[in-house]
Amino acid sequence: MALVSRTIEYTVEGTLLEGYLVWDDSWDGPRPAVAVAHTWAGRGEFECGKARKLAEQGYVGFALDMYGKGILGTGPEENAALMNPLLEDRALLQKRINGAIECLREQPQVNAAQVAAMGFCFGGLCALDLARSGSDVCGVVSFHGLFTPAANLPKPQIQTKVLCLHGYDDPMAKPDSMVALADEMNAAGADWQVHAYGGTVHAFTNPVAADPDNGLAYSKKADRRSWQALMNFLEEVFSV
Repeated sequence: MALVSRTIEYTVEGTLLEGYLVWDDSWDGPRPAVAVAHTWAGRGEFECGKARKLAEQGYVGFALDMYGKGILGTGPEENAALMNPLLEDRALLQKRINGAIECLREQPQVNAAQVAAMGFCFGGLCALDLARSGSDVCGVVSFHGLFTPAANLPKPQIQTKVLCLHGYDDPMAKPDSMVALADEMNAAGADWQVHAYGGTVHAFTNPVAADPDNGLAYSKKADRRSWQALMNFLEEVFSV
């Protein structure tokens, strides 16, 4: 196995963005692909590492960009300043996540009919908004994501399968928001799942998350369980 990677520039609504594509070149022909949406800090090593981990499993991994080429936050204030404009303009957020999927489908290593998306924290909301926007991707996965509904899509038309991997004690998406998401998914007639991990808070997949007083902490057990759930989900959605 030899992983090969490259960065890809693409433009959405006049904004230059840059994604990171990685695949195993020992596979012949186009492969199923998974886009990885980043946390509020922007596309960094965490997301690129997840893309590589996907490539090791035989998928094409694509760490996408929601903010702009080279734009990264360095702390909570900068991160919030980058994220909040997209939370306030969900139509723009949806255009950027859909633009990333279009870019991914254009790559020669990718089977354009077999694309899924996943995301972490803010990126989990991006993955859910991809589904809410009516995308025909095979599936979307939210890891400790935000569940806030999209005001511009009061009656979302969801065509894809949805999986949410969630810390039950996450202060950024409390149980009532999880129930509200379930109601939203049911109203849309979606094929959805929520796996809630007890005793688990926000950012449970990130080994450097260590702020339990503010509800951020790594959980080795939830990290392992959620990744296995992802693998099972991808096997299912790509087998059709």
